[in-house]
Amino acid sequence: MNETSHGTVISTPCYGHYFDQWRAACTVPWQAYTQHDFVTGLADGRLPRAAFLHYLRQDYIFLTHFSRAWALAIVKSDNLEEMKAASATVHALIHDEMQLHVRICAAEGISEQELSTTREAPQNIAYTRYVLEAGYSGDFLDLLAALAPCVMGYGEIGARLAASKPAADYGDWINTYASDEYQALCRDVGLLIDNAITTQLGTTAEATPRWHALCDRFRTATELEVAFWQMGLKG
Repeated sequence: MNETSHGTVISTPCYGHYFDQWRAACTVPWQAYTQHDFVTGLADGRLPRAAFLHYLRQDYIFLTHFSRAWALAIVKSDNLEEMKAASATVHALIHDEMQLHVRICAAEGISEQELSTTREAPQNIAYTRYVLEAGYSGDFLDLLAALAPCVMGYGEIGARLAASKPAADYGDWINTYASDEYQALCRDVGLLIDNAITTQLGTTAEATPRWHALCDRFRTATELEVAFWQMGLKG
């Protein structure tokens, strides 16, 4: 459960059994991520516009690498259904989420060419290369554990902020991640995780030695999300 800035209590979204277990295993980093000052600034409109635009430019580059990581998931997948799910996520990232950044920045006089040539911040490099390395050196589950905090975290943040009657300043961003389409994507990724873990680790995955390594991957990616918000906040 989460309490909004208006005192309204909303349920934390459930995006799948094993995602919920990963989230519960790193409560403190997850709260630092989903309730970061950058996030609360989006809700109440106090986030400086310059910080938001700096974040968007970095996130555009981040999403380029993130799309590559999801494309790598197609290579790492074990069956056609996993390939279809990973492919659908790549499509959503490139054709929907990245276009949100293009649209907002264009309204501020920042062209798509400028976005694509943004110099990566160290925090951006650390996060994106960690996720890609999880895929290169690990298997499909390693990659999913590293990818999940971004996908589901933004879904959780969007749903909570939309329910809090946020200021209009960042409504476009908030509504994108609170939308039925994005929430459905989060549930689809959660189902992908559940099926992949059950297939590879069985129905008692939490009791296997591999489980703790996956939790560690998820935690590290969550901590890198916190650093990304902090990078955006400092501008």
